[in-house]
Amino acid sequence: MPALIINGKDHTVDADPNMPLLWVIRDLVGLTGTKYGCGIGVCGACTVHLHGKAVRSCKVPFSEAVGHDVTTIEGLGDDHALYRAWTQLNVPSCGFCQPGQIMQAAALLRQHPDPEDEEIVQSMSGNLCRCGAYQRIVAAVRAAAGVTR
Repeated sequence: MPALIINGKDHTVDADPNMPLLWVIRDLVGLTGTKYGCGIGVCGACTVHLHGKAVRSCKVPFSEAVGHDVTTIEGLGDDHALYRAWTQLNVPSCGFCQPGQIMQAAALLRQHPDPEDEEIVQSMSGNLCRCGAYQRIVAAVRAAAGVTR
């Protein structure tokens, strides 16, 4: 059976190679922090890191993730700067999209530790927030990056 490395742990998974990674993570591995939103890769609620890059897990077939590092919201660690910034700035309203938002932001900060506001907006633009917390999200990413303006 194929193995996935999720949050640094090996998981042997018996799944159809075409099954979306999202459902493998949630239903077969049992990590429910990654959310289902649209199922077509446009909302960003299902964002995880594959090879360190933010991807929409609803669009990635299980076969493409086999043998590669996958990081979910549970794998970021409780002391991540983004968690602190999200809490301090009271970012979430309903909270549904927040795991995907945080995962997208973490990928941005890994590539650009000190992004300009335009870079933050551009990077986060594919993650939808039904509550409209976009200004707080940008402020939290900026705070997590240590950027003061």
